[in-house]
Amino acid sequence: MALSFDPEQLPHYAVDDHLPSVAAHHLLADALRQRFLQPPVWEPETKAEPRFSARGPTAAAVLIPMVQRDGLTVLLTQRTDHLHDHPGQVSFPGGRAEPEDADATATALREAEEEIGLHPRHVDVLGALPAYTTGTGFVVTPVVALVTPGFTLTPDPFEVAEIFEVPLAFLMTPANHRRHRADFGGGTRQFLSMPYETADAQGRMRRYFIWGATAGMLRNLYRFLAA
Repeated sequence: MALSFDPEQLPHYAVDDHLPSVAAHHLLADALRQRFLQPPVWEPETKAEPRFSARGPTAAAVLIPMVQRDGLTVLLTQRTDHLHDHPGQVSFPGGRAEPEDADATATALREAEEEIGLHPRHVDVLGALPAYTTGTGFVVTPVVALVTPGFTLTPDPFEVAEIFEVPLAFLMTPANHRRHRADFGGGTRQFLSMPYETADAQGRMRRYFIWGATAGMLRNLYRFLAA
């Protein structure tokens, strides 16, 4: 669905630098595994976005893949511009559930393999976060996993324009979380963004604008790890 505004051009009205970052020792692979084995009492910050589509609820799942490098990184995709749902946006690999999927984890793993070529043998699923309902009606289960390096990615050129990684520590630092407002779908929508800048392989600076449902699910992950 095309947006009536450019989210990157909207000024932010607040930055959440009053909230603490998740401590570095909580962002290690073993600590994350333990957190999912013994989850805290917590509440997601966002369970559902304001609806701006008449489509009925559609079950879906995404994989939140954390690559085990010197520090964990989150693998994300930039969607191609011609897609009907969320074109050009930064997303997790994932998509709608199919009848043959046993559960949300099966959906997330299948979609990640189809979309970016990430083979399940590299993926160690830790658990799932509560479902997140997007404004377009997708009821998304975020499946969190560790990914062992050594994989080769082959993105589907129809769906994926680019694959990149962002340090988990950056995303779990609320000083990098910005708040925006926009008039959209007959009302005022508020959303988070987490703009990330890094140098590409040629040394050129790139800016990735993480916002919307992807930022909302990352914020829920922050609440889960900070609880």
